[in-house]
Amino acid sequence: ITSTIEAVSGGVFGAGAVGGNIAVMLARAGADVSVLVRGATLQAVRARGLELHTPDGVVRANVRASDDPRELGEQDAVLVTVKQTALTASAPAITALLGRDTPAVFLQNGIPWWYFHGQGNADEGKRIPELDPGDVLWNTVGPQRAVGGVTSSPCTVVEPGVVKLAGKNGTMVFGEPDGSMSPRLMAIAELFKAAGLPAEATPRIRDAIWQKLALNLGSGPLAVLAPVSLAALYAEEACVQARFRIQDEVEAIAAAMGCPVTVSRSIEATRKLPHVPSIGQDVAAGRKPELEAMFRAPLAMAREKGVATPTLDLLVALCTLKLRAAGMYP
Repeated sequence: ITSTIEAVSGGVFGAGAVGGNIAVMLARAGADVSVLVRGATLQAVRARGLELHTPDGVVRANVRASDDPRELGEQDAVLVTVKQTALTASAPAITALLGRDTPAVFLQNGIPWWYFHGQGNADEGKRIPELDPGDVLWNTVGPQRAVGGVTSSPCTVVEPGVVKLAGKNGTMVFGEPDGSMSPRLMAIAELFKAAGLPAEATPRIRDAIWQKLALNLGSGPLAVLAPVSLAALYAEEACVQARFRIQDEVEAIAAAMGCPVTVSRSIEATRKLPHVPSIGQDVAAGRKPELEAMFRAPLAMAREKGVATPTLDLLVALCTLKLRAAGMYP
């Protein structure tokens, strides 16, 4: 990867809310951006490009788009932004975008499929079957290509090819699974900075994953049960208190996993957001939510480490019952 943005070819796998936002920003800054999309989104992007609505105005970008990775060819870097539920099925297409040294940056919510790669401890190489059934990603993309990514930008797809950013882009954090500050990691962070996206590289990407997960879990189960805006959700004091209890539980799980994190209890800015959490958007739209990565994998780790999670246990059980009743979860 070169640090000169005009010379970078980047493939965005899935230009939905997060991917669309990033693709527009990278393309506007001069990167050669390709997006792998399908259906109505593909038609919209080919017809008028990608469109990002921000509080400061509308930003448009023309990018190459296809539903066939072979048309896009090998990329300098591939950014994977599809939901965890679609990752295994996407593995062949992701692989088709990879050159010999192409890194794959995974920006998913929750615990990633590569979590136990590169730790160098007793859990090294451990798999999470629910996140990578049959080790498909492990054996095709390969954990050695994976770069972890965490983003907190409040994005929503309002129509095919059109993404709304409610507020400002949050800082994107990137890290190698083995904790190294590698040249490719630094180049990725610099690429995003050059595009006007707040970004940083860290030697402790799992800390960032748990930090984000504490916020996701603070609102995610509540949003599945009541898919309303954060402003509406936290107008209810009981939901505020539930969020704080969940954050305490997630901090305890993270600490048991060797990732001591502290999550801010400030909620005033969140109370004002009209944004519906992405998992709530999925449920409202009838899409299978990321229950395994966001809810079940952390709770499995809690059970393994003997960490009590009474609030999460109850809310995740209720979410599971709701989704089963709707035919959205086995």
